[in-house]
Amino acid sequence: MSDAALLEVRDLAISFGALTAVSDLSFRAARGHITSVIGPNGAGKSTLFNLVSGALRPQHGSVAFAGADVTGWSTSRLLKAGLARSFQITNLFFELSVYENLRLAAQVLEPGLHALLPAARSALARERAEELIERFGLAAKATGLAGHLSHGEQRRLEIAVALACRPRLLLLDEPTQGMSHGDTQATADMIKALAGELTILLIEHDIDVVMNLSDHVIVMHQGAKLAEGTPREVRDNADVQKAYLGGVH
Repeated sequence: MSDAALLEVRDLAISFGALTAVSDLSFRAARGHITSVIGPNGAGKSTLFNLVSGALRPQHGSVAFAGADVTGWSTSRLLKAGLARSFQITNLFFELSVYENLRLAAQVLEPGLHALLPAARSALARERAEELIERFGLAAKATGLAGHLSHGEQRRLEIAVALACRPRLLLLDEPTQGMSHGDTQATADMIKALAGELTILLIEHDIDVVMNLSDHVIVMHQGAKLAEGTPREVRDNADVQKAYLGGVH
């Protein structure tokens, strides 16, 4: 693996029956940068995330993370290694408070059997939860149920939950989906602020967000990589314009 790459995907492939969801896909995600994956619906983006995050095992190819071959590792093992993911569909405990969602997610920080300690004795998890509540502007909602948050607040909380374990690589799947323009901009600013602190692999449907945030963009089409490069290179690529961007400059 290149010293500059935290994640390296090589010739990744998986099929479901006659459908090839991901086909011989290779790319690198540079340390401290934002790498975005775009493409039309059905291009294989979420399947790619499932392969990288351990939810699916590839039928061919490999995934390397922080210098180690992690192909086929479970989601929990990858989480402990420093790879965390947020989901396209909000994945929170709606019946628990904002604070409890964060404290439970941060429990992985407790060493060994300390992870099984009662909440009152989980000092590291409490401290991390309180830190994230302040950082993500959720102090006023900390004791309220996650299910009572607005859609934008829930998406923000979900990113905070994914960060609770202090990951080195964060996979964000459609973080601005369904958001208002104001919430989208706030979330984009928050993601931008995280760059450098950790590495981000992003799936995002909002092209303006992608072009403004990304250091590197990968375009998928029918399970394969159509193009990759800087935002400008991708936007100017004739094949990308034809297949996805509709000729927009």
